[in-house]
Amino acid sequence: MDNTLLISLSQQVAAYRAMDVIANNLANVSTPAYKREAMQFREYVDQLPAAAGQSGPQSISFVQDAGTVSDLTEGKLDHTGAPYDLAINGKGYFQIQTANGTRYTRDGHFLLNSDGELVTASGDPVLGDGGPVTVTPNDGDIHIADDGTVSGKQGQISKISLVDFPNDQALVKDGTNLYSTTQAPTQVTNSQILQGTIEASNVQPVVEISRMLEIMRAYQATTSLTKSQSDLKLQAIDKLGSAQ
Repeated sequence: MDNTLLISLSQQVAAYRAMDVIANNLANVSTPAYKREAMQFREYVDQLPAAAGQSGPQSISFVQDAGTVSDLTEGKLDHTGAPYDLAINGKGYFQIQTANGTRYTRDGHFLLNSDGELVTASGDPVLGDGGPVTVTPNDGDIHIADDGTVSGKQGQISKISLVDFPNDQALVKDGTNLYSTTQAPTQVTNSQILQGTIEASNVQPVVEISRMLEIMRAYQATTSLTKSQSDLKLQAIDKLGSAQ
């Protein structure tokens, strides 16, 4: 395949991947504490032997997908008034017990299951200092303090602890707004847990749509270049075929 077509193809594949990431961001604009992602690309340069009429090797530049990076800035804190909606003001993650081990999230849209356990929307228990946070009907109205202390009318029930990691970018998305990691968690002491509040997604729809339009224009420009190159070849073939 012609080098021009290969370079154009690498750009089109990169644009297609970037569109996927933007579409996923827009799909999660209402997901609590969702962190937007952005594509990272790098240039791959290859050296070709000198062609006829050239004095030295020719450099060609391809676009290479280098993966995604998460924007970890905090989303807006929205007051809901729901007693089990919790938001983190500052750094840190809630610890969640799942069938695959402990996972981490900033999505504090919690509720009580039939056993009185504080759980995520998927039914996974939220962990406190002594295991899953559990309340009983005798506890009455539940108050959750800034430091995570859960208390009812009979006193302290549990304490929700926040953890953080040396490298947030190394966290791996594990579905349903959860993260997994091999890093050892450390306790967070200078953040607040806000009851009756939810952290919103940090996706800005206008910015994402603007970026999508930019990528679409770049994709169309690359497609036009590829078509022009193909048309030139067809014209050359036609002229050669009609030459006497």
